[in-house]
Amino acid sequence: MELTQQSPDVEAYLAADAAIDHGHPHVEEAAARLALTADSAYAYAHAAFDFVRDTIAHSADTGDERVTWRASDVLAARTGICHAKSIALAALLRARGIPAGLCYQRLARGAKPMLHGLVALRLPGAGRWARVDPRGNKPGVDAQFSVEEERLAWIVRTEFNEVDYSVVYAAPPGVLLHALKNARDRSELWRNLPAGL
Repeated sequence: MELTQQSPDVEAYLAADAAIDHGHPHVEEAAARLALTADSAYAYAHAAFDFVRDTIAHSADTGDERVTWRASDVLAARTGICHAKSIALAALLRARGIPAGLCYQRLARGAKPMLHGLVALRLPGAGRWARVDPRGNKPGVDAQFSVEEERLAWIVRTEFNEVDYSVVYAAPPGVLLHALKNARDRSELWRNLPAGL
C-alpha cells in the first residue's frame, strides 16, 4: 500500500506536540539508552520498536484500566492501548531524528469496529514510508519490525469492511486524541473510541 503524508513537509514528522512530547526527560532518557547499542538509524528504529512492543504492556491484554496518551506518560506507566504505544514509538523515533507518523486501520475484531493505531517511519535514504505495529504480541498476534515487508498484528479483511487508511498523520487526529484525553478508564475509552476516520 502506498502511504501519503497528511502534511507535505517532512519536518512535521519530526516535531513535538502535546502527545508526541519527545523533548520530555522520560522520552529523552529512553531514547538515549536505546541509542547506546544502535550503530545505525535502522538498528535504533528496530530497538525502539522492540522496546515499545515488548516492555510497554497493552492495557487490554493485562486488564490495566489506566489510560495513557502522552508519550512520556506511556513510558513512565509502561502501559497503554495501541494508540498510546504508537505515540510512544513515534516520539522515540523523532527523538533521534527519524521522521515518524501515525497510521490507522479500521478493524472488526470485537463487539464493534474499532480504530487500530500503527506507526509509519521513514529511515534515512528510504524512498518511502514503512508501517510497523508496536501493539504487543500475544497468541495469534505476531507483529515484527520490518521496513521491507509489512509484518503487522492484523491483515485487513475487506470482506468484513475493514480498512487500511493510507494517510500518515503528523499528530493524532483530533477525534482520537479527544477520546484518549477524556476517558476516565479503559472501559470508558473502549465505548468512546472512534470506529473510523
